[in-house]
Amino acid sequence: MNDTQKLNRIFETAAWGAIFLWWGVTELVRFPNGVDAIGFGLVFLGANAARALNGMSLNGFSITLGILALVWGGLDLAPVMLHLPFKLPVFAILLIVLGMIFLAGVLVRVRKSNLGNA
Repeated sequence: MNDTQKLNRIFETAAWGAIFLWWGVTELVRFPNGVDAIGFGLVFLGANAARALNGMSLNGFSITLGILALVWGGLDLAPVMLHLPFKLPVFAILLIVLGMIFLAGVLVRVRKSNLGNA
């Protein structure tokens, strides 16, 4: 196992540890709705930030999970913080965000491969 693989394993293990730690804290402490999901999203994105800072390739799946968790948490927290008189369509919004993530990924791959210039 080379150094990059070892470092990646350290980041993955640290991220899982942080997820379980945060999950336990959110079970013990009464936070407003959405704070738990925001924490999970930050852990997923933080692990990828650590990879990027060390010149490693990013994990698209955990980036997607991180973005979705942040959006989900924000949508759960918004009615409480903004005193909205209506319920947000969380599932529909998450589907839209997921579709945007997939389309953005395709655009990035097309741009990197110069397929659009043929």
